[in-house]
Amino acid sequence: MKHTHVRHQVAGSARSLRSGSRLVGPSDPKQVIEVTVRVRSRSARPPAVERIGAQAPLKREPMGRAQFARQFGAAPADLSLVKAFARRSGLNVVAASAAERHVKVSGSIARMAAAFGVKLMEFEHADGAYRGRIGHVYVPHGLRDVVEGVFGLDSRRQARPHLVRASGSAASGPSPLTALQVADLYAFPPGLDGSGECIGLIEFGGGYRTSDLKKYFKGLGLAVPSVTAVGIDGATNKPGANPDEDGEVALDIEVAGAVAPAAKLVVYFAPFTEQGWVDSLTRAVHDSVNKPSVISISWGFAEGDPIQGFEWTPQTVQAVNQALQAAAAMGVTVCVAAGDDGSNDQVGDGHAHVDFPASSPYALGCGGTRLTAASGKVASETVWNDGPGSGGGGGISDMNPLPDWQKGIVPVSVNPAHNSGRGVPDVTGNADPDTGYPTVCAGKTVVVGGTSAVAPLWAGLLARINQKLGKPVGYLNPLLYAKVGASPAFTDIVSGNNDTTGKVGGYAAGPGWDAASGWGSPVGSALLTALGS
Repeated sequence: MKHTHVRHQVAGSARSLRSGSRLVGPSDPKQVIEVTVRVRSRSARPPAVERIGAQAPLKREPMGRAQFARQFGAAPADLSLVKAFARRSGLNVVAASAAERHVKVSGSIARMAAAFGVKLMEFEHADGAYRGRIGHVYVPHGLRDVVEGVFGLDSRRQARPHLVRASGSAASGPSPLTALQVADLYAFPPGLDGSGECIGLIEFGGGYRTSDLKKYFKGLGLAVPSVTAVGIDGATNKPGANPDEDGEVALDIEVAGAVAPAAKLVVYFAPFTEQGWVDSLTRAVHDSVNKPSVISISWGFAEGDPIQGFEWTPQTVQAVNQALQAAAAMGVTVCVAAGDDGSNDQVGDGHAHVDFPASSPYALGCGGTRLTAASGKVASETVWNDGPGSGGGGGISDMNPLPDWQKGIVPVSVNPAHNSGRGVPDVTGNADPDTGYPTVCAGKTVVVGGTSAVAPLWAGLLARINQKLGKPVGYLNPLLYAKVGASPAFTDIVSGNNDTTGKVGGYAAGPGWDAASGWGSPVGSALLTALGS
């Protein structure tokens, strides 16, 4: 009983003030909010995904979702402890999931602040107004080892769409390419359409219109694919508020649906916060109804500078990495856009940065190229770099250590400390907006590019490959770096760099893997052969 009133910091939960924020005042104590409390796994050991990832896909036996939940989900006793704490604190228990390892609670800001030992304030920022906090989140002594994260107290923006619109001056330059044309140029295996597969698309805002999808797919001579919206944390399919966010959703659905038209597309809508990241990823990965075999994420946020309050909190990095690790164990490939501002990644502090979660070791980081065609064949392909705010992301992570499977391949960072870390991207594809993708959004055809297009493009390719192999290829990274990357399954990109500012210091393309183009762009049929061998 001596520990009844002792509180402990939730490790990695500290928040700092984001640079450029202006304090408005205290949050309304009567406002009701919902918070996600993440609980530890019942297993002391994580799933052995590196061993799985090093095997040929046809030899793998991925875990089923129910099996994973039994072995690595939350223990019922831990969930009960969190529920009891919530009720003692005057909070309502909204939901609990052993598989997703969370308890969701709701209550007034006054009660939330008292329960978790925080002070919540309202701020204005160029990214948008937000509810924020400074310092750690606290839990009672009895939950010290049980709770791994608390998400939703802070609502600052932590997601940006990775699309770039064409300049409109491309009349004398290369022509835009449809997703089907890009698939043909990359030799996607023919006679396949993703039948029997499900592609999950994670979105942090915006929405899609059925009328846009009908117009787009009719223009390609295709039927509209099956598209289902899943709302998370109050977010829904809601087009019309933000054209960039709507454009992102349209791009994802239309690219993935064009190259894998028979695949089921499930769009998970979540808020653009750290809570949205954790809840959307866990929901998609553990979705036992739709069972996506591939997930595409065209959003991200720079690893950033913690001095500016621009950082991801360690509790979120851990939760997202664990969700992606769970995907790897269950045979789900997660394709993530690597960013659209080269090695600067929209931070502007004079140092190189990478985008998270593309920098997770359990994500397939997707970079960008400029692809031009002539007579139905690739004429040239270089690293996409159109200058500030328009170039493929890539570099060396400050948050995620160098995985064993990248050792001896990935160099140190160009930053002054020359740190060693996870290298991104793993793969690449056409992303330059001037050679980009005609999409239909709000009734208009607009040409867009960005690594936002590369993630769903790769997702569609992998859906085709999964269909042909009869089982998911799942976690590719260890196999990619051990064997498949340096093979005819990829076109090595050897020209260009991703220093979009000319000041940060970027990474140049060259033979083999590099931090501007990864292993290169796909040769789809050869990749199928390599993964099926």
